[in-house]
Amino acid sequence: MAHDWVADVLGEPFEQLTLDLGEDSEGPVVATLVRSLARHSVFANLLGDRRPLHDVDVLYVHGWSDYFFQRSLARYWNDRGADFYALDLRKYGRSIRPGQTPGYIADLTTYDEDIAAALIAMGRPGDGSSTDRRLVLVGHSTGGLTLSIWASNHPDAASALILNSPWLEFQLGVVRGAVAPVVELQSRLRPLGTLPQVDMGFYTRAQREAAGRELDVNPEWRPEQTTAVHHGWLAAILAGHAKVAAGLHVSAPVCVLLSQKSAVPARWSDELTRTDSVLVVDDIARAALKLGDSVTIERIPGALHDVFLSRPEARDTAYERMDRWVMGSLGTSRLPLAPGTYGA
Repeated sequence: MAHDWVADVLGEPFEQLTLDLGEDSEGPVVATLVRSLARHSVFANLLGDRRPLHDVDVLYVHGWSDYFFQRSLARYWNDRGADFYALDLRKYGRSIRPGQTPGYIADLTTYDEDIAAALIAMGRPGDGSSTDRRLVLVGHSTGGLTLSIWASNHPDAASALILNSPWLEFQLGVVRGAVAPVVELQSRLRPLGTLPQVDMGFYTRAQREAAGRELDVNPEWRPEQTTAVHHGWLAAILAGHAKVAAGLHVSAPVCVLLSQKSAVPARWSDELTRTDSVLVVDDIARAALKLGDSVTIERIPGALHDVFLSRPEARDTAYERMDRWVMGSLGTSRLPLAPGTYGA
């Protein structure tokens, strides 16, 4: 593993670190950790940092056909004293190497290796064991699915799990039940076989319209249309959905941010700039209730699939809702509450 942080493509204050993950059938495999550390004033160094999240490390994981580029999300956490880290998983974004199949994975738990390497680089135990700093996990879309499964398999590792439109269900569960056996068979016979491309680029256009400008992204890492969907990858996703449907056991409190509405991107319309055109959000809201015992669902009017890339009014609402939840869950000192303190 390389140990030197270098300047990141996002510019200051972002740095990146390459994480060596060995080799697979396509050659050397790496993940990339990006960080933006909270700035500390002279007074904080002398008197102690009193910002509410000064003892928090945030780990963000992106979605399908994506990578980390959301500077404002990092700034939100840094402003509250937290150190922010984002992980470009193997074969995504900064971690793609020549000859690799972009985004391909045959089992979502393989990403445990990526996450363990990231935690070690953050100065934490790779198995998620607790330290004197709290860990907050933030996942978008398939990253939300991956982190939900990881958090369930690593009890008490995280202090909070925040999910931005997590892909927790394959549209209707009954559809998943019918499709899964066919996909599983194809994944055994032709794991790298591809499904027809159904993305016409409308979601990318909706993000540009919402931002009012071209997004500052690398089109090789985040193409206009999603990268090819392979049988083996889809089988891994469906297996993850089945785990959620059976019920996960995330011990940390969970906040799920979702658009209020979905839209089918069959043709372009302005509606696509104010709805989730990737997932059926009502299905995701129902599936989210199976993540653990403490789940908050925030529905954001006018939000896109990535709620933090929505139009300004929806984006502001998303940050306000998340901030309210974060401060309630993490940001205040709480008095110990012994059993029976507040009797009838």
